[in-house]
Amino acid sequence: MAAIGFWRLSAVAAPHLAALVIMLQTETDLGSRTGFALAWGILNFLFIALLRRPALSGALSLTLVVVLVLLSRLKHDVVQMTANFVDLMVIDRDSAAFLFTIFPNLRWSVVLTAFVIIPLMYALWWLDPFRIRRLPALAGKLACLAALVGYAFAWPDEAWRGYYADGYLSKFARSGVTAVSDFINYGFMESEAVLAERLRMPLVDSCQVPGRRPHIIMIHDESSFDIRQADGVKVPPGYGGHFQSFDGRARKFVAESSGGASWFAEYNVLAGLSSRSFGRFAYFVTRIASGRVERGLPLALRRCGYNTISLYPAYGAFMGARGFQTTTGIQRFYDARDLGAKGIEPDSFFYDHAMRLIGEQPANAPLFTFVYLAANHFPWETRFRTELLPSWRSPGNAPVVDEYLRRQTMSANDYAAFVAGLKKKFPAQPFLIVRYGDHQPEFSSGLLDPGLDEARVARKFNTYDPRYFTTYYAIDAVNFEPVKSPAVMDTIDAPYLPLVIQEAAGIPLDPSFEEQKNIMLRCKGIFYACKGGAEARRFNRLLIEAGFIKGL
Repeated sequence: MAAIGFWRLSAVAAPHLAALVIMLQTETDLGSRTGFALAWGILNFLFIALLRRPALSGALSLTLVVVLVLLSRLKHDVVQMTANFVDLMVIDRDSAAFLFTIFPNLRWSVVLTAFVIIPLMYALWWLDPFRIRRLPALAGKLACLAALVGYAFAWPDEAWRGYYADGYLSKFARSGVTAVSDFINYGFMESEAVLAERLRMPLVDSCQVPGRRPHIIMIHDESSFDIRQADGVKVPPGYGGHFQSFDGRARKFVAESSGGASWFAEYNVLAGLSSRSFGRFAYFVTRIASGRVERGLPLALRRCGYNTISLYPAYGAFMGARGFQTTTGIQRFYDARDLGAKGIEPDSFFYDHAMRLIGEQPANAPLFTFVYLAANHFPWETRFRTELLPSWRSPGNAPVVDEYLRRQTMSANDYAAFVAGLKKKFPAQPFLIVRYGDHQPEFSSGLLDPGLDEARVARKFNTYDPRYFTTYYAIDAVNFEPVKSPAVMDTIDAPYLPLVIQEAAGIPLDPSFEEQKNIMLRCKGIFYACKGGAEARRFNRLLIEAGFIKGL
């Protein structure tokens, strides 16, 4: 009997001891361990209130924590950010499909794990001799929840910590408090509560373009910026020409992310809106906007007779890219599988596919093509396709910087070949080409401010220091002269790029872009930060009332 009692007590204690080990291994300081302990208490008391069995409750709590840690580490391996409570709020079929696609054995792992866990939980249900009353358990849960809420508001977790592979449960728990609070206060997107003015709805046949409309090609130049913004970096001969437009001007593009999260810029340049309007939900902007934000550059161009296609270097389910892009008006979306990509491909791979698709287009129908490049994606610790640039000589910087410059040189060469190919294959067709750097590389802050510690660098990120977010945009043309416009400024915030493209192409603006142009001119190229966010909130409300944004 004593042995039976020992094993029964062990069944109750074991999950708590295992949780203690996990806490010590994954939580790095007193604050995060406090968050872990409170979240652990909430889970245990919740299951006890439902089941009254402490052993089974502990086992279920431990299972959830282990699953969260594993999924969080998996997410960090894929997108360099740990799991957040918002992942649960915006979970969708595409995200699950993406996960099972890139990890094909995961499905069977889930099934086998279920076969092991379910019988074990059933055994604990019958073997657990202890019964705890529901009312004290509920009181314990509410006490832990109240403490967690107070803790999360008194010491909110910094957003940048999500990029560190630690504190999985504590960060998830604290993000739950702040995310629910933000959602209750203003929903997913910031907007004015009430607005008297309204946008005029565009007429379907209201787009009359004088002359021939150019094909428009928008190029997402991955992680690219003019590295000469940092002092002391040695660059190869001729570096810098890639960042100049047809008129010789080097224009600046102020992105909304730095070091990663390319989908922020994707949202900016397709929807023409700011990811910063989503506050703590910004990381999930394309997933949230999918099916909800029916406004953007592709839709505006379709109104003017354009066909629209997108070439995407990853699986279409990644961050809801396929659903988001089709919501903004992309008619044909080609992801990595459709294109036959084998891992990360050089820029020439996507340019060749774009050239082929343009050639299949009827000669009298203008085409918008969104080309999303990936060759300059991290990591830069390893050489990418050495055989593609055999003549390369490193300028003599740190290895990651020299590899970054090598890939930029490859990109510039591939782009020059693409433009030459357009001129040769389509000698009578007009093209407007607009390129932009989606964000700076993750090592740029160390080059821009080599003497700053991690905390001071984080504050610069949190305050959107322009030096950390400025890349470039460039306008080129083939058989076409870009239209002059006051909107084609030397420095623009990312959400204005769709407006710049329409103006340079001579496309009549619909009422929403007309209003955004007024904002741009008033705010001198600044969007979200203009008047402390008031202009962006007002514009979001106008789009909501006009039916362009739904359910946010």
